[in-house]
Amino acid sequence: MADAKYFQTSKKGEIGELKEELNSLKEDKRRDAVKKVIAAMTVGKDVSMLFTDVLNCIQTNSLELKKLVYLYIINHAKLQPDRAILAVNTFQKDCSDPNPLIRALAIRTMAMIRVDKVVEYLTEPLRSCLKDKDPYVRKTAALAVAKLHDVDPDRVDQQGFMDQLLGLLSDSNPTVVANAVAALSEIEENSAKGAFQLNTSTVSKLTAALGECTEWGQVFILNALSKFVPSDSKEAENLSERVVPRLNHANSAVVLAAVKVLIVLLDHITNEETAKGLCKKMAPPLVTLLTTKEPEIQYVALRNINLITQKRASILAHEMRVFYIKYNDPVYVKMEKLEMLIMLASEKTIEQVLHEFKEAASEADVEFVRKSVRAIGRCAIKIEKAATRCIEVLLELIQTKVNYVVQEAIIVIKDIFRKYPNRYEDIIGTLCENLESLDEPEAKASMIWIIGEYAERIENAGELLDAFLDSFHDEGAQVQLQLLTAIVKLFLKRPKETQEMVQKVLNVSTQETDNPDLRDRGYVYWRLLTTDPEAAKAVVLGDKPTISDSTTYLDEALLERLLGNISTLASVYHKAPETFVSKLRDVAKDRASKPKQQQDGESLLGDDDDDEDAEQPELRPASGSIFDLDSLDASLGASSPSVPAANAKPATSANLLDDDIFAISSPAAPAAVVQQQQAVVRELVLPAAKAGGLQVSTGWTRRNGLPAIDMRLENLSSVPMSGFALQFNKNSFGFGPSQPTIPVLMPGQNGDTIIFCNTVAQLFNPAVPASNVLQIAIKNDVGVYYFQVTVPLQVLLVENGQLERDDYLAQWKNIQAEQQQDVFNPTTVNPDALTTKLAQRNLFYVARRTQPPQDLLYFSAKLAAPEAVLLLEVSVGAQGTRFAVKSNRADLLPQFVEAVNFVLTH
Repeated sequence: MADAKYFQTSKKGEIGELKEELNSLKEDKRRDAVKKVIAAMTVGKDVSMLFTDVLNCIQTNSLELKKLVYLYIINHAKLQPDRAILAVNTFQKDCSDPNPLIRALAIRTMAMIRVDKVVEYLTEPLRSCLKDKDPYVRKTAALAVAKLHDVDPDRVDQQGFMDQLLGLLSDSNPTVVANAVAALSEIEENSAKGAFQLNTSTVSKLTAALGECTEWGQVFILNALSKFVPSDSKEAENLSERVVPRLNHANSAVVLAAVKVLIVLLDHITNEETAKGLCKKMAPPLVTLLTTKEPEIQYVALRNINLITQKRASILAHEMRVFYIKYNDPVYVKMEKLEMLIMLASEKTIEQVLHEFKEAASEADVEFVRKSVRAIGRCAIKIEKAATRCIEVLLELIQTKVNYVVQEAIIVIKDIFRKYPNRYEDIIGTLCENLESLDEPEAKASMIWIIGEYAERIENAGELLDAFLDSFHDEGAQVQLQLLTAIVKLFLKRPKETQEMVQKVLNVSTQETDNPDLRDRGYVYWRLLTTDPEAAKAVVLGDKPTISDSTTYLDEALLERLLGNISTLASVYHKAPETFVSKLRDVAKDRASKPKQQQDGESLLGDDDDDEDAEQPELRPASGSIFDLDSLDASLGASSPSVPAANAKPATSANLLDDDIFAISSPAAPAAVVQQQQAVVRELVLPAAKAGGLQVSTGWTRRNGLPAIDMRLENLSSVPMSGFALQFNKNSFGFGPSQPTIPVLMPGQNGDTIIFCNTVAQLFNPAVPASNVLQIAIKNDVGVYYFQVTVPLQVLLVENGQLERDDYLAQWKNIQAEQQQDVFNPTTVNPDALTTKLAQRNLFYVARRTQPPQDLLYFSAKLAAPEAVLLLEVSVGAQGTRFAVKSNRADLLPQFVEAVNFVLTH
């Protein structure tokens, strides 16, 4: 292309040369210079120092040069907001230019410059452009309203832009209508006020514009129509008639959007004939999407069809052939087609489906072949009458002697045996012939299960299991567990022949293994067999629950949500939108409930931040960690803190001066609050099954000025336990434990103890972000066990956490907006009661201001380790309580919000 020359660099002193060219009197030189600047900007070079020179080129009659300058300003205005204001006069002038292209360009650029000083000047030009005589300007202005709402939603409401935007829905130009719908839909996603409510009149206007606007305009309108709730069946039928022609559109996005509307409307149509007719009309366009050449479109269509089929399987029940697998399909398309064939399989079509699966099992892709074999088993479980035929196909595949096919077939047959017990045992001999070829743990475990389950029918069952027992230590945990159970089953069925074998496997399982699950199961079987053989038979040989169809069907509530999001990423991921997109509606609710408060030209509150649940780390003792359990007893004396003495009384709130910078008439600070002992709720953190019969439950409290764990130990084993000791792994708080005060626990007894957490230097982990997960090892005379607990930050707030007023305000202003989160609670509280309640949890009163109809209260708190400050603003009004949390430790902010929310609601 001709513009490629602008990307060719660069001579010495390039910036100086560009400056010279940008200030040239010749327009073509200035244009070329700006192109070079844009090219340098595109490849990542810093050209911000040319801002003023480029800005000087804005005064031109050349539309091409003006576009280039506007593009540069959009990208650099945030870096130089004070200079960006110099372009405002030109923007305002261009908004009244005779050329509609320039008017639209100017209003679009102003809306895209997210600088407060520029936004202030956007109001009047935007109001004028929304009424412009040219539709191109109006449609551009409609989108500009959405951009302005994203930056300053209050200005949009106050200036009446929403009413103007709603008025554009009646515009004579369909493109303007479509852009107005797009803008309103975006505002609706970011607003809690129901900005875009459809009614019959609005729907009529949208359907009138539907056939005349661009294809993407149609998508916006159809997406909006999918949220309309018709008043009766007749209205739903009328709307569906207007939407049906969109099914024939060439653009796949329009087709899927139309399908989404019809799927939603079908829930409101009571006439069965009409509903059947709509289902028939939806089938051909969906089939067309699957016959397109682009595999990516096929995949998206398949994921959406999967949802539609779960809701209305009849739509594509007669279109089975379109899901047949082609040799040149990408593997991700093949996998989705397998799922669809399973979902649509019925007694009438099972022969075709099984033939397709059998062909797929001969493909070269191993993973796909495995899925195909498993699909045969899923069909057998789903359709009882087809089970025999499925077994025949699986036996045919076993005869191929392909290793991974044989192993997968055995895994599948085990599931079929569980679904239909005592029905297909005559094929066990064939399965046993392939015993030598099994090398995968799941296949071995499946074959062992079959031998153990039907041991009375297999003459050499003992020999077969004994062969596995010889290599017991080399097998994986899955095989070992299954082998243990199978041999116990064999012993219960043939006790005289297998007594030596069962003794051997129990010895190995309980004395020669490090796997706690295997060891526990071995002890359970051993005790059952020695104390009550009849009970052992009831447990081990009892009836097993039959397995159900394993075809994946989504939860009904989630399915309904995903059907309302057809043709979006949610319908491809099969996940609710908020699981992978910022929770815009929650943010908007907080923003809507947040009053505008300016102090010295600056709001006390910043923008909202979304807090994401951090995944808790897996507890795994690392080499070189503090979990040196062999020397645990010796190390406890050095690392364990002693129980602290009683702490001093909490500090009282400071009196505020009359010239309070919070601009309030300061009431007297509340009196000192005596801390009350909070009720402790324990939760199970270490079940007895994982700790040799020791069960541990914990809850958190704060006593004597230190966080403490209220721990209950229960002995659910048959032997006494003693010698209890605790140790913590390195953690973000530097906690080390005091020791349990329980000397011995007899079987069936429980004991409570308080574990004080004091700071131990060698246990402090300075890693950022800080984690509130505490990894713990507990030792007794039976063994050592690991568990983890989550530390609630409300128990870490120290008693000297009160800030003076000036210090509070300075810290609030210094903490960035990114280190703030806002939360709204619909309940209303009494401000005085709230102050007392928070003081009991070491959140101290700083100031209060009354701003009818709400009260604003300010509190402070501190953490000792890691050192952190928590600032809290609580707004109490008739609509509920909103609190804004700021902290100098951004990594702890989500935990702070959780702690404050807990304190306010408990």
